[in-house]
Amino acid sequence: MLNFAHRGFSGKYPENTRLAFTKAIETEGCDGIETDVQLSADGVPVIIHDETLDRTAVNMTGAVKDYTLEELRKADLSYTYAGKCEPQQMMTLREFLELVKPSDLAINLELKTGVYEYEGIEQKVIDLLKEFDMVSRTVISSFNHFTLKRVKAICPEIRCGCLIHAWLLDPAGYVKANGFECWHPEFHCCTPENVKALAAQHVEVNCWTVNSLVDIRKMFQAGVTSIIGNYPDLVSQVRDELEEDGEWPLGWSVCGFGD
Repeated sequence: MLNFAHRGFSGKYPENTRLAFTKAIETEGCDGIETDVQLSADGVPVIIHDETLDRTAVNMTGAVKDYTLEELRKADLSYTYAGKCEPQQMMTLREFLELVKPSDLAINLELKTGVYEYEGIEQKVIDLLKEFDMVSRTVISSFNHFTLKRVKAICPEIRCGCLIHAWLLDPAGYVKANGFECWHPEFHCCTPENVKALAAQHVEVNCWTVNSLVDIRKMFQAGVTSIIGNYPDLVSQVRDELEEDGEWPLGWSVCGFGD
C-alpha cells in the first residue's frame, strides 16, 4: 500500500505549501505527495486547491485565475497556521517539481478543471513533467474526465486517475473503456468487494481523504493501491503495525505505481 500525503502534510502544516511538502518528504514511510494545479492569469501552473484565495490566503481574496503569478506571490497561504509559521508563498508547479525531484517520492497532480477548464493546462503540465523526467513517477487526476482524455492524447504513457464522489456502477469498466489506469474514489466507496473487482481488471484504487486510524485500517484491509490522507505519519504507523502483526490486506492490488 502506498502512502500519499494529501496536499503535503496538511494535517499539521498549511496545505499545498513548501512547508507542508517538505514535512511530507521528511516523514518516514511517505511514498508520495498529492497536490493541485491551476493556472495564473498569465498562464503559469501554480499549486493551490481552491479556485479562489478566500479560504487559505490570510491577506487576499478572489479567483486564482484573475491574478498574475507576480500578484499571487503576494498571498500568504498560511491558512489557520498564520502566526505559527513563516508566511507561505504560493509555489509554481516548476518549484514543486524542483523540490520533489531529488527524493524518491511519487506525485499525484490533480488538475483543477472542474470549475474553470484552464485552456492549455494539460500541455503545460506534461511539458514540465517531461522536462523534469517525472512522467513515470506521476499520476494525473481530475474530476473533469475530459481533461484526462486530453492528457492521454498528449502523453499516452502517463497514468491517469478518475476522481469521483459517487458510488458508480462498474467503475472498472468505465476506467478501462476510457483508456485510464486508476480510480480515485472518496474512501467510503472502497469496500473490499469493490476494490477486488477493480483489481481484477488491473485498475489501481487510490482513495481519499483518509485521516482516522479506524478508516486507515479499513482501507488497508480493503486492499486499496494507495491511501491519500492529511496525516502520512498515521498511515505509516498503521502500515507498520499491520505488517508486524501479519494482518495482510484482503485484496492487494495487482498494479504497481510506476510499473
